[in-house]
Amino acid sequence: MLQLPLAAPALPRPVERLARHRNLFTGDSCVYFYNPELWQPEGLPYTAKAIHRYVDQLADSGIDTFLSNPNAQVAWYPSRTLDTVLDGYRRGDRDFFRAHARATHVPANQLEAFLTQMVNFHNLYLDLAEAGVDWLRETVEACRRRRITPWVSVRMNDTHGVEDPASHFNCKVFRDPANRLSGQATDPREAPNAHWVALNYARRAVRDFMFAHIREYIDGYGFEGMELDWLRDPHILEPGATEADCRMVTDWLRQVREYTEAVGRRRGRPIPLGLRIPANLGYLRSRGLDVRAIARAGLVDFVNVSNFWQTSWDIDYARLRAELGPEVVLYGVVENAPNWVPGHSAALTAQGFERSRAPYPDLGLRYMAASAPMLHANAAGKLAMGVHGIEQFNFFCTDQPRIPGLRADYAALRHIHDAAWLRGQPKHYCLSSPSGRLSTLWETPEQIPAVLDPKQRREFRLTMAAEPAGTRFRVQLVVEKTAVPARLGVSWNGAWPVFTSRETTEMLFPVGPFTHFTSAHTAWEFTLPADRIENGWNTVTVTNNTKTPVKIVSVEFGVG
Repeated sequence: MLQLPLAAPALPRPVERLARHRNLFTGDSCVYFYNPELWQPEGLPYTAKAIHRYVDQLADSGIDTFLSNPNAQVAWYPSRTLDTVLDGYRRGDRDFFRAHARATHVPANQLEAFLTQMVNFHNLYLDLAEAGVDWLRETVEACRRRRITPWVSVRMNDTHGVEDPASHFNCKVFRDPANRLSGQATDPREAPNAHWVALNYARRAVRDFMFAHIREYIDGYGFEGMELDWLRDPHILEPGATEADCRMVTDWLRQVREYTEAVGRRRGRPIPLGLRIPANLGYLRSRGLDVRAIARAGLVDFVNVSNFWQTSWDIDYARLRAELGPEVVLYGVVENAPNWVPGHSAALTAQGFERSRAPYPDLGLRYMAASAPMLHANAAGKLAMGVHGIEQFNFFCTDQPRIPGLRADYAALRHIHDAAWLRGQPKHYCLSSPSGRLSTLWETPEQIPAVLDPKQRREFRLTMAAEPAGTRFRVQLVVEKTAVPARLGVSWNGAWPVFTSRETTEMLFPVGPFTHFTSAHTAWEFTLPADRIENGWNTVTVTNNTKTPVKIVSVEFGVG
């Protein structure tokens, strides 16, 4: 009798695929290498011990899924088939990095220090390569040893180095001008933006190149889930993409989905596939990525929405869920800056610490990973909106600048995906502020700063988690200092306004060494009943009863 082939087993629905994945941590291609003194304190040469120690730290902190990002344009691991960041590099070759110095506009007086830093940094990768250690493969093995699920996060159009095609960050495909976007500015009267001259997905060579990355991660390394990171950067096609353009990109993603599903069937378990994107779906659609169509076609299991470096406090997940359909799982992404309002540290000032040593120009940047109250508040607000779990992004960058007293608090991650556990824990909520970065175009619009004229009012809103009765609850209005003290009132969720407040420069909670606001700012602090906090959206309306305008630079909320 003719025996018919058995049908391939049906793979479970997205929410079932992702049931075990709620506490996610993304590490970029340099995560082990930013601070070798932390992961191999016994000294160099660098070894696989550092990788295993880092993964041990994640496992001990309750992480269940580690998303490893192995690429910018090129592979940062010893790929056998793709361009790599070490191609052509010889230990100590300072000239190898001059093109990247041009691409990133390193000032002439800092060039020699930059070249030294780049040599020392890349030598860590060379230590492993010369010892026959593939750090990406070692990551997968370390995850499985500690029962963390290894996923991969693929940067779909990284723009590090694009301002000089000769930079070692750029692949051979990019060095062909035909494969690049124009960098068109938003105002047609402005010159193209050199940092937006990214890979052009209208070109088959680009799509094939990125598919080669995807295949290597799944086939070559055995990753068990995949996030396509379109947040860094959301350049796909030229602006003003047509329906036909969007279909081309969607069809390409359909091929990716068919590939991962086929591999999943061979393995006997599904490979979750998702997108990391800005919340601005209209922007993405205008660049060729029609996320609504992609989601409703069943091409992805999950979507992670976020701002870039500055975390989000006011994303409307209910609206996203309605737009993307009930089959798509949403994760809340916790980024590493609460906003761009700086903090001040008397201890650092007393030490004469030069903040210019930090790799970022933001003086007094409050790195959220150093603050359990900030981490817990940001996660709790997202969980209150029904997200499936929490993904950490850029967490490790807190250690990177080596600021005394500033360290990433990995222990704070242990229950960060558990709304019930977070209830009653100290929390420090904020609102987003302008960054001055190019990513502003596709991020959620900032609610601050806001200038209130006399007798004017302004409503601000964010998502928060409800708290037990009796919990301490404070609201701080951080303003620019003026000759006349501000007279401000707050109305919480529409209630009768409260004008009783105290002036302070102390932040609600310390963030590493930063305990106060800078001398340009002062805060007016109100104490309110915590049982007025709604689980989900909350509003605070600020009224200015001062006889002069008041500039509000931040609105912050403390629980506990």
